[in-house]
Amino acid sequence: MLTSQLPSRVEPYKLAARHERIEGLVALDKLPRLAEEAGVQTGDCHVVLEFGVDAQGRREIRGHLQATLALACRRCLVPLPQEVSSDFLLGMVTDEALAAELPASHEPVLVEKEQLDLLTVIEDELILSLPQVVYHDEAECHVSAEQLVSKTEGAASETTPATNPFAVLNVLKGKNKHPLP
Repeated sequence: MLTSQLPSRVEPYKLAARHERIEGLVALDKLPRLAEEAGVQTGDCHVVLEFGVDAQGRREIRGHLQATLALACRRCLVPLPQEVSSDFLLGMVTDEALAAELPASHEPVLVEKEQLDLLTVIEDELILSLPQVVYHDEAECHVSAEQLVSKTEGAASETTPATNPFAVLNVLKGKNKHPLP
């Protein structure tokens, strides 16, 4: 089933029984938790979801998503476009106790009242796919290499020898060698 906009809720058990495929777009500005993590986004995320049943009878969702996000450079904080994609395998469960029974290859997804909130699932996968850090190339960054070097007030005193923190003890120790008259 090809849709222009992905439906927000589906009945995943019925889709798995029929081995349905859903492909569509999710508007990035409809994902508030993504905006909290990566800033306000524009554009769409392309999503492909294949519902099915594996050899052990587990209902699963094989998915792929791809989006171009505007992520802030960690040096200059100016956003730059970043391709984000993810391939994932979800195992449908009705409660958290069943999640422990899934193999390590499956991420659990909670299905409540025969319904699955696809937008939440897509938003979770997008957030998990965010890169740890994003930087412009040095030539394109709005912060120069000189600005990245830490300059402290003590930089001028680097040429003077550092005082020994135990010098006071040596003075006190030296007084004990000379008895008082």
